[in-house]
Formats: sequence, structure tokens, C-alpha cells
Amino acid sequence: MKSMSMTKKLTNSAIMIALSLVLSFFAVFKAPNGGDITIGSMVPVIVISFMYSTRWGIFTSICYTVLNMIFKGVVTTLPTEEISTYLLMILLDYILAFGVFGLAGFFYRLMGEKRISMIISSFLVTFLRYVCHFLSGIILWGSYAPEGQPVWIYSILYNGGYMIPEIIITTLIVSVLSISSIDTIIKKFS
Repeated sequence: MKSMSMTKKLTNSAIMIALSLVLSFFAVFKAPNGGDITIGSMVPVIVISFMYSTRWGIFTSICYTVLNMIFKGVVTTLPTEEISTYLLMILLDYILAFGVFGLAGFFYRLMGEKRISMIISSFLVTFLRYVCHFLSGIILWGSYAPEGQPVWIYSILYNGGYMIPEIIITTLIVSVLSISSIDTIIKKFS
């Protein structure tokens, strides 16, 4: 029976990862130096984190991240700068930024597995992604800041330009789904 539940977990996770990947290609807006506003591309990965353990949610998020980097060409192009800068970019802008979505289940369970917990958890993990991109903007992309503008302001504004709408969209979708269907999905498929 244990292998059957693992098969179910793997299958559900693969389906949700695939759905997230497909949604990530339908960007409403693409920022000039990276970053997209999508139609809730991370919601399926968040749902997996609600369904299973935090560890499984992080594993699923990392799997999504690796596939996303491959499909978007991040790992197929050689770095033009120092390898340490390239690795730091992969860590901050991908592994950590998208890995935090696995924590949605942790926050959800911490707050008592209520519908409002889903909404708050979704907001928190998407905001944490913004923080990762903000830090990356300061550490790695500060040279893009206009002359005379503090790097941290540039990073807040640039990353906020796509992340604030992404936070709102993701939170709204989870809000709507929490009213109607996430509970059903969690009970039926977990």
C-alpha cells in the first residue's frame, strides 16, 4: 500500500509541476531583464505543498525549478561572467526563489489548515520569492540601476514591477480556489 501512495504522490506532483510549467509560458507581461507576470503559474505547486509534507513541497518546488531553468534556457547557456556569479544567480533567482513555494504547506499547517491559512500561506511564499529576487537585484544586478539611484531602490522597483502583480494574482487565485475546490482536491487526491 505504501508504494501505491508514493505512486499517487509522484503522479499528482508531476501533473502539478507540468501544469505550473505550462502556465509559466503564458506570461501577461515580461520584464526586460527577466521576470514575468503569469496567470498563477505557481498555484499548482502551492497546492502540492498543501496536500503533502513541507519536505515534499520543497522537493516538488525544486523539481519545478530545474525543469523551468531547462525549458527557459537558463542552464543551456554558458555563463558570460564569472562562474560564481552565475551560480549565485541560479541559487537566488531560481532555487531559493521558487523553492520557497514548498513552504506553503508549512505555513498552512502552522496556521491550522483553514481556508484563510491557504490564502495567507500563498501570499507569504510569493512574497518570499519577491525577497529572493530583491536580494539578487542588490547583489547581482545592481549595475542595471540608473546612475545616482540606490541599488536597493532599483531592486525594489524593478522586481516589484512584476512580483507585486504576481503576488496579487497568485493570492487571488488561491482565494477563489480555497472557497470552492482546493479542499476537495486535497481530500480526493492526497
